Amino acid sequence: MAVASRDPAQVQRALGPAVAVLDPGALIARDDIDLVVIAAPNEQHHPLALAALQAGRHVVVDKPFALDAQQAASLVAEAEGRARVLSVFHNRRWDSDYLTLRAVLRDGRLGRPVAFSTHFDRYRPQVRARWREGDGPGSGLWMDLGPHLVDQALQLFGPPSSIGLDQARLRDGALSDDWFLARLRWDRGPNGGLVALLQASMLAARPGPRFTLHGSAATFEVEGLDPQEAALAAGAEPARIAGPDWGRDDRRASLWHSDGQAATATPWPLAAGAYPAYYAGVRDALLGLGPSPVTAAEALAVQRLLDAGRRSAQQRRELALD
Repeated sequence: MAVASRDPAQVQRALGPAVAVLDPGALIARDDIDLVVIAAPNEQHHPLALAALQAGRHVVVDKPFALDAQQAASLVAEAEGRARVLSVFHNRRWDSDYLTLRAVLRDGRLGRPVAFSTHFDRYRPQVRARWREGDGPGSGLWMDLGPHLVDQALQLFGPPSSIGLDQARLRDGALSDDWFLARLRWDRGPNGGLVALLQASMLAARPGPRFTLHGSAATFEVEGLDPQEAALAAGAEPARIAGPDWGRDDRRASLWHSDGQAATATPWPLAAGAYPAYYAGVRDALLGLGPSPVTAAEALAVQRLLDAGRRSAQQRRELALD
């Protein structure tokens, strides 16, 4: 294993002094490396991924895939031409609440889905001096948290018929969008009539529900965030935690029914989150044992919807999608 970083000391404090810390070009050129994982600022995703693919490496790119769909499509073509695995780290597919919602939706207990809302809210009132909150390419909340919410909506319901995006800068001194609300509509197919609201904020002292899905037979709701990211930030390592202890989520979702007069809630346990499953899937894809856990085509669909959202916000209108 080797790492490219501008801060070798920090890398070696975290991973040990034996880990080689190189510049990106030297790392990509190493013949003993099969897979390059790119977790650089968003504007570097395309050039670094392209260089890695051209060197014959398999590639995992952090979300968003690239700055726009044109860049993303060029990477897909490069990977296909060289028969390399190219995947994007949409890890929120392995959140406990999403896994549970997907199972509840698939077993039909909600009936026909009619209205879906998802929040990814935080309270960070001070603008921090970092590229994600700056005014450079790929900055802002739509490009940071939008990919998670868009990918989950696509996985749950398929391609929408239209999108309308509203963005704002709510914090004092904000340099890029720190709030958004996207409205997706499905006009045809099995989810015809469905409306989805995807929302995120950096100024929400009281976060909205993570998921609310109203169906013709019941409503499913989850409060709070999956605990895996917080565990990782606190230094926990999935490989050192035995089986069911990793990703265990003690929150409870609710399944709501109504007789038209009163609503009743049934507490619903959440499945364990499973972030390690992503890289297990990447390993299997490299060995020819299974498909990529997030295909390049799926990631390109997310990027196209992110682009359409930005066009919608610029034009201040809802846009129909092919």
